[in-house]
Amino acid sequence: MTLIDKVRSIQLQKKKPSILVIGDLMIDHYIWGHATRLSPEAPVPIVNVKTESTTLGGAGNVVQNLITLGANVTIAGVIGNDASGRQLIGILDEEGVKTDIIIQDNTRQTTVKTRVLVGSHQLVRVDREVTDALSPELENELADKIESYIDNADIVVFSDYNKGLFSPGFASRLIQIANDHQKKVLVDPKGLNYDKYKGAYLIKPNRKELAEAANIEKIGGLADMQAAAETIFSRTGAAYLVVTLSEEGMAIITEKTSKLVPVKATEVFDVTGAGDTVMAALAYFMALGMAVDEAVELANHAAAIVIRHVGSVSTTVDEIIKDIEGD
Repeated sequence: MTLIDKVRSIQLQKKKPSILVIGDLMIDHYIWGHATRLSPEAPVPIVNVKTESTTLGGAGNVVQNLITLGANVTIAGVIGNDASGRQLIGILDEEGVKTDIIIQDNTRQTTVKTRVLVGSHQLVRVDREVTDALSPELENELADKIESYIDNADIVVFSDYNKGLFSPGFASRLIQIANDHQKKVLVDPKGLNYDKYKGAYLIKPNRKELAEAANIEKIGGLADMQAAAETIFSRTGAAYLVVTLSEEGMAIITEKTSKLVPVKATEVFDVTGAGDTVMAALAYFMALGMAVDEAVELANHAAAIVIRHVGSVSTTVDEIIKDIEGD
């Protein structure tokens, strides 16, 4: 059976995998306006605001991609007990995402990234956030909620944006919970400390993240990636690394093998959000029982679709099938 036949067979069965995303939740706030003069108070432009919008950011990008693919999604994380947190919950509710495992913390504020844009040019970004590790009480509460739910999940995704949720001890604790319940953990990593991901099944860095984590100045081809990956495998015991290479595609690496999966896009306009699309597609298709190589191939087509568009977009299984047929 070909890969496309497998995908069609799954579609006919109308399977909807249940995926648990654990991650740093945030709001992306955009302000668009015009700037025609400088302020008399300082040498900065005056922006006349025309429109504003808010979308899910951080782990929410993975969630939105999973929803578009057709998954049942539950999100776990910590937000502030504030207006932005309530807005974030509202957006997730509208998308049909289960939010029972989100904790609202009175001592934190919900992360909000505000970008001010004039035309296509970003003038400034303002971040409101707390990046301290969770208190032991919050860690216990969140871990208990996750453990009570995890048997309902087909696969677990860590979406780490280095905002305090995945402290080394807590990340290890969550992976242990998942492994105790025989659930594979896929990690979208952040930072240099990959030791905290020990026990994860698959880790998805980009080329730059892999080089930094392995303390290698520059990574070129597959040989460099395999050498860098050895360091990560020794620290994490992961079965797979999937390295995203922007417009070059992806690499699948195990302790003994490496394989380049070239990008399928004929045109590349914007790679924004492609990593989240890859993470979501990997989780979605692996949760449906597909092998890692098959999931990577499908994720590569998904990424090819989104990088043909400007901005962060999502794709559907039907679009992926159409893209494969067009090869």
